[in-house]
Amino acid sequence: MQISYKNKRLERVLIGVSVLAAAVVAGTFVMLFGFDEPLVPAPILYVVQAVLLFAFIAEKIIRSLNTLSIKEYLRGFWFEIPLLAALGVAVFGAGRWFATSEPARIRHAAVGVYLVLQVVTKVCRTVVNLVASGRSPTRALIGSFLVLIISGAGLLMLPRSAARENIALVDALFTATSATCVTGLIVKDTGADFSLMGQVIILSLIQLGGLGIVVFGAVFALLLGQALSLRESVAMQDLLSARTLGRIGNMIAFIFVGTLLFEALGAVSLFGMWDDAASWQGDMRRQWFYSVFHSISAFCNAGFSLFSSSFAGYKKSWGVYGVVCPLIILGGLGFGVLYDLFYTATGRVRRFFKVRLNKEVRLTTEAPKRLRLQTKIVLSTSAILIVLGMVGILLFERFASPDSSAEKVGVLGALFQSITARTAGFNTLSVKALSASSRFVLILLMFVGGSPGSTAGGIKTVTLAVVIMSAVAALRKREEVEMFKRSVRIVVVGRAITVTLLFVAVLFTATLALSITENSNGFTMSDIMFETGSALGTVGLTTGITGSLTAAGKVIIIAVMLIGRLGPLTLLAALTFNLKPVKFNYPDEAVIVG
Repeated sequence: MQISYKNKRLERVLIGVSVLAAAVVAGTFVMLFGFDEPLVPAPILYVVQAVLLFAFIAEKIIRSLNTLSIKEYLRGFWFEIPLLAALGVAVFGAGRWFATSEPARIRHAAVGVYLVLQVVTKVCRTVVNLVASGRSPTRALIGSFLVLIISGAGLLMLPRSAARENIALVDALFTATSATCVTGLIVKDTGADFSLMGQVIILSLIQLGGLGIVVFGAVFALLLGQALSLRESVAMQDLLSARTLGRIGNMIAFIFVGTLLFEALGAVSLFGMWDDAASWQGDMRRQWFYSVFHSISAFCNAGFSLFSSSFAGYKKSWGVYGVVCPLIILGGLGFGVLYDLFYTATGRVRRFFKVRLNKEVRLTTEAPKRLRLQTKIVLSTSAILIVLGMVGILLFERFASPDSSAEKVGVLGALFQSITARTAGFNTLSVKALSASSRFVLILLMFVGGSPGSTAGGIKTVTLAVVIMSAVAALRKREEVEMFKRSVRIVVVGRAITVTLLFVAVLFTATLALSITENSNGFTMSDIMFETGSALGTVGLTTGITGSLTAAGKVIIIAVMLIGRLGPLTLLAALTFNLKPVKFNYPDEAVIVG
């Protein structure tokens, strides 16, 4: 929501002061909670926070006086009034009406919560405004990921984030990138090398990176009653690949509510699973944290686990196949597909009851809601890949494994590996123990990945379907690519081929680069390609070489994970955003291919 101000220069000054104040707020919290002992005495930091509190309040007052319409300002920042009221009750009521034993602690906590909310509000609105600034939205998206990764790495390097020794810069950067890009490759044991604070930071990066900080900014704005402007809605439509502008708000709300619902159901369902393993040594609080952590990690297709061997110790548990697998599949379908399924299902239910309850409606020509072509392609391709991957692993482990380990890989194990290879990254089997043929199947699945608009990586299921059907159309001598009795535009076909070629180029280039940097480690080319494919597909499966990578190798994997999460086409679009299309064509001439 855009608010008009009288003095533009004063508004720019206030924005600069707000940015500086937000940075100082973050610094005070880092010094308070990031070290075993605060770097600056706590009373001094509390005084600084009190000064920042008055600075934020003064900023609100000045902005309200500088606005052209006080009603417009109050409508846009109505939440500030109840927030200040709650702060006043906590500050002045502590020691009088409640918390008579420790009033200072309540006051400090109340001021801290208010400052955090102020910073979060400003960051979220700034991200949405940058996306809608008229410049390339993809550049703002890339910038938000980079800021998130750097900030996360800095927080993971704090002494209280580590459970053992402090985390080195390259390892912190690697972990932050892996979490933000929802990959799951690790150079440090998440459950053993990070403290609870470090694990919460990783979980926050997974959630923010999985859904995208831009979506969180829009969600936060909508929750506070701030309607998106037309320019912001157009920018969000571009990032979400939505069809109509009018449904942007509904889709953003669906993404937020749906994510919370799926993750909450997953956490509740996983709560009793940990008791199945004899090695479990946790209380109820730890049990809830493990449930929430793995539920979010599964739905965001992150693959991070608090167990050193992932789910190998729970390969016989129903929760792995009945909860984790559905969460991975739902997270990999894409929010657009989930929204279309929900919208179509509710539309048909409403129509069913209308027809049954109102006889006049039966004579109307209103057609039932139908699934979009995108949804049909995603569902059919995902199902085919899961089945083919499972069958391929079963067959290759039975007939191509040198140690005859068919008993080790059952139907459920093969099914789980087929599902998780499409960018989740959990495992119930040792990837290194699989045959070379099975690992090649996993590389193919990782290369394809999930679906557009999801938390998954890879070239995406729709891209694969379009490329295959392009070949089918050529063999059938059809001029158009056809799927489900619909034609696919030639520009979409060109984009699918471009994405595929770019992914192949990145995969081979990174593999060759790693073969040079890891020459001293003696890794096989198969292991290196598997690691690169896992990073590019944001999967997280590994043959066990991640922790042994050189510093240069880790930097290469960091870059590949970021490319895989954003997509080569997104990066290319950001680099070529200012290029103008030519307004002429050259004469055509026949060439022979094939």
